[in-house]
Order: sequence, then structure tokens, then C-alpha cells
Amino acid sequence: MFGIEIKRVEIEDLFNAQRAWDNLPFVLSGVPLTLLVAILGMLLGLLIGLFLALARRSDKRVLRWPARMYISFMRGTPILVFLFILYFGLPVVGVELTATMAAVLGFGLNSAAYIAEINRSSLSSVDRGQWESAQALGFSYWQTMRRIILPQATRIAIPPLTNVFLDLMKATSLAAMISVPELFNKAQIVAGRNYDTMTMYILAALIYWPMTMVFSALQDYLEQRYNKYL
Repeated sequence: MFGIEIKRVEIEDLFNAQRAWDNLPFVLSGVPLTLLVAILGMLLGLLIGLFLALARRSDKRVLRWPARMYISFMRGTPILVFLFILYFGLPVVGVELTATMAAVLGFGLNSAAYIAEINRSSLSSVDRGQWESAQALGFSYWQTMRRIILPQATRIAIPPLTNVFLDLMKATSLAAMISVPELFNKAQIVAGRNYDTMTMYILAALIYWPMTMVFSALQDYLEQRYNKYL
């Protein structure tokens, strides 16, 4: 009905282990840049996301509404489109970014919207009595936030923030579309040279997997460390 033809496929046709092994060093050479883009993008997102969360919680409309519009726009537009705007669109107005700079900025600005909502819900989950107790002790707003509220909110936010980072690390593969020589870009180069896309894409997947496992283990460590604040 749909014109689908199923052919007999050998294992070697799906994954050529020798070719994967021979090209493994070249593909792995893209890992440092993958991690660099993901980590810098996450740090930028955490910084902007914190201020967006505080703005969303503000009683002042001049802060609250721009933050809501920013979050709505970033969550409602594809990150790939935003990367193209930064890398291919900005030169039209005289602003030129390197591919890596555009990727870091794009992922950072986009992830900030999701991080802001995580931070906002985490801050809201801290009991209101904590604020009242801090005020009774004479703490300022920022002292209360830094010493009492943020440590408790951080423990609550760790699991969803880790998910954002893992998604961000995997999404760095989109940076290959603007010529960032990260992991997936390296795999594409080899795939185009050897005409063996399946082997190289499976190899890329097998590299991403243990990378995410490492940061999942880091999540478990951070959760245990911040348990004392609950």
C-alpha cells in the first residue's frame, strides 16, 4: 500500500566495525568542541535563566512581561532556525560571529527559557515561611536568596536542569548545520567520504551515550550533596 520494500540486510551493511574503529579517532576529535559548546551554552543559559526566573516572579510588569515574552518566543521557535539567524542572518546587519560563537550563543539563549521556568517553579516550591523567617532575622532580599532560598531550590532543580543539559549536549549535533566541527559534523564528514552513513551515525550514537551517562552520574552526586538542604 505504501510502497515499502523490505530487503535482506546483513549486519555488515548496518555497522562496519572495522571502518568504525579506523575512523574513531577522527570522530572523537569532535568531542571536546561538543562539550565546550554544551557547557558554555549551559552556563550562559543558567545565568540568563536565573534573572529571567526572578523577573517572572517580580511584581513589576516592566520586568515580568518582557521575561514572559522572551520565554514564549524561545520555547516557540526551533533552535535550528535561531542558529541560522545568528550565523547567516546577522552578517546582513554587519554582525559576524564564528560558527562556534553562534552555537554557544544560540544554545545559551534558547536553553535560558527552559531553565527560567525550572528555576521559577523551584523557587516557588520553597515554603513561604522561609522568606518570613529570614525577614524576621533581618536578612535582605539577596541575603535570603543566596543563603536560604537558592540552596533549597537548587536541590529541587537539579534533575530537570540535568535533563536540559543532556538535551543541550545532544542538540549540539545541530551545530553541524552551521559548520561547527563537533562530534556529529566529524561523523558526517567520514560518512560522506566512505558512503557509509549507517556505520558512522551509529558510531556517533555510541559516543553520545556514554557521555550522557557520565553527566547522569554527576547528577546523582549533586543530588546527594544538596540533600542536606531539604
